Amino acid sequence: MTTELRRLRNYIDGEFRDAADGRTIEVTNPATGEVYATSPLSGQADVDAAMEAAAAAFPAWRDTTPSERQKVLLKIADAFEERAEELIAAEVLNTGKPTALVASEEVPPMVDQIRFFAGAARLLEGRSAGEYMEGMTSIIRREPVGVCAQVAPWNYPMMMAVWKFAPALAAGNTVVLKPSDTTPASTVLMAEIIGAIVPKGVFNVICGDRETGRAMVEHPTPAMASITGSVRAGMQVAESAAKDVKRVHLELGGKAPVVVFEDTDIEKAVEDISVAGFFNAGQDCTAATRVLVHESIHDEFVAALAKAAAETKTGQPDDEDVLYGPLNNANQLKQVAGFIDRLPAHAKVESGGHRVGDKGYFYAPTVVSGLRQDDEIVQNEVFGPVITVQSFTDEAQALEFANGVEYALASSVWTKDHQRAMRMSKSLDFGCVWINTHIPLVAEMPHGGFKKSGYGKDLSAYGFEDYTRIKHVMTSLG
Repeated sequence: MTTELRRLRNYIDGEFRDAADGRTIEVTNPATGEVYATSPLSGQADVDAAMEAAAAAFPAWRDTTPSERQKVLLKIADAFEERAEELIAAEVLNTGKPTALVASEEVPPMVDQIRFFAGAARLLEGRSAGEYMEGMTSIIRREPVGVCAQVAPWNYPMMMAVWKFAPALAAGNTVVLKPSDTTPASTVLMAEIIGAIVPKGVFNVICGDRETGRAMVEHPTPAMASITGSVRAGMQVAESAAKDVKRVHLELGGKAPVVVFEDTDIEKAVEDISVAGFFNAGQDCTAATRVLVHESIHDEFVAALAKAAAETKTGQPDDEDVLYGPLNNANQLKQVAGFIDRLPAHAKVESGGHRVGDKGYFYAPTVVSGLRQDDEIVQNEVFGPVITVQSFTDEAQALEFANGVEYALASSVWTKDHQRAMRMSKSLDFGCVWINTHIPLVAEMPHGGFKKSGYGKDLSAYGFEDYTRIKHVMTSLG
């Protein structure tokens, strides 16, 4: 007996549609490895239709007042709360994450972030008017950019969708959003919820693969392309967008250094760092994956971290005793395992380093020591439940190692010395520096990196401003 697959559909111009040519993709539950749904494999006709709908809806949405947009976003936040159980269930199917953690760690922040941007909608203003030339008054207008093409990743499908559509809609833009081909279920449900609140064409969702995303970015209609994804994907988006000088917002990879000095409370640091490294199976651009430990406490720290890893559990979504679920897909499992398989002879696997079970894409919490700065696993993003450990001799070497990668998204410093913490936070070349903690985010503060981690900010007033443009208006007083 076969179970009938769910049928996911695009949401364009206020209605659900199949792909114009009928093509579909199978969607797999990573906790079981079994196909549970089909999703549209959208092509150029679908992209054209979504962009046409968003462009047609833009003038009226742009001209709504900030208070009207605020009311809409607050209604969306309320609706997400009311239908939280449905959203959680869809996200668990998408990702295999522990149900309890999606309920506690994702839905409440998402709702809070939407409400933050609802408030930000009413701060869409320029600087005060002034006379900078005799007989002339200048005014600054801050306006929405237009249609936004947005591509969300598979590691946090719901939350990253919120980070994209909420500031865009708050600023008066219209949206065409594409979820990852492996995690469309929760985004399609969000379209159903949002579609009942916003005018048709303001929010559109099209499902598909990498080529669908490429068609969105290359389409002449969007004024802005926003993507959260790999460095390779970001470079391709930037290249495609350059052809017609689109604005680009990129949140890409990370390789966060976690710098642990000799005066650190080892027990507390290990507890927090292990959670920050293994949470969401390490599938987080800000994950605490690259630990740098002062040589005087290195061995003690590694032993404690390996013990914490051995005690960390992964498993099925309904198991309340697990910290994280599976890797998102078979390719990701292969990639993570490949890093461990290719470790140099001087590296040592202190804990884990293997797949867990033969059902789904689970990988054991892993700690690797004995590494050197130029090792592949130190330089490249693993995006799995793997924490590497290196030893450093002094503050200067710690900075050299920490900054010695191509990524620059997040970092943390662990010390009781306030002056040292301030020196490190000044010199660490990362978009975020945490001190004696790692990974907390709030809606009011910006999230985004430097170097190959991309540019532009999510969250905060800075993220809101990224979805606006500035116009100077000058009028004669004579």
